[in-house]
This record gives sequence, structure tokens and C-alpha cells, in this order.
Amino acid sequence: MDDGSPPDEPGNDEDDGDGPVDHLDPAGAPLPIGSVPLRVAGAKASVSPERLPDLLREVQAEVEPRVADYRRRFECVYEDDDRAVFLVPREHWSRIGDRLGFRRREADAVRRAHEEQLCYLGGGTGRREEFETALEIREAVVIGLGDRSPAARS
Repeated sequence: MDDGSPPDEPGNDEDDGDGPVDHLDPAGAPLPIGSVPLRVAGAKASVSPERLPDLLREVQAEVEPRVADYRRRFECVYEDDDRAVFLVPREHWSRIGDRLGFRRREADAVRRAHEEQLCYLGGGTGRREEFETALEIREAVVIGLGDRSPAARS
């Protein structure tokens, strides 16, 4: 049984939200969270809207190299050329936040952004209610896939 810990631990812009936004990291990789979900999460979060993209960059750098582990351990509920979205056990973001040195509010803001992105994608695919129901018992992790080839994604 999966304990919800991040996969590497032993034992354990104005786009519409569909595409990556223009908040780029130093290497030029876009965030997997669209501008609409980013704004909604920023409005609900207890961190400054300017801080949220930085937190999301840190998280993307943490989870993107582990996408194969996420594929093996968790359910992928959505995938396109830019991102894959996984449902993970509760407290997953707390564990990642602890590892990255985030305060509780920062980890919560990141969790909200990933959840908002999943719900936004669900609205565009007719699955919003399904995704919202899933979020009652699990958390969402949105991983940007960038330029990775399909072979590199598995």
C-alpha cells in the first residue's frame, strides 16, 4: 500500500489554463499551472501572488525528474503534451513542502494551485465534477512534461 510519500523517499502569461504559462524558470521551462488556475489559487492562498510562481518552480524542479515514479505509484487522471496530473494520498504536499523547507501556508498554496489546475482541466474535458470528487480524498500533482519525448515520459 502506498503511504503517499514523494516517490524518491524510501518506503514510500495569459493563457487560458490549458497550456503552460509564461512564468519561466531560469532554464526557460514553463510552469505546468495555467494563468487562470494560478490567479484563483493566488487569491485563495495565504502567500503573496508574487511568491506563488517561485514556489511552483521549486516544486516543478522537485517532481519533474520523478515523473516515472509518479506513473508507477499513482493514478494519472489527465495527460497532454504539456503536463500529467496524478492523484496522490493526502499530506503529499505537506511532505514535499517539508523537504523543500516550505512553511505550512506555502505548501498549502502549492496544493491549491495544483488542485485548481486539475479542476480547470476538468471543466474543459467535462470531468470537473469527477475531479472535484476525487479531491475530497486525494491531492493533485501536476507535473510539467516540457520537451520530454513520449519514450522519456515512461
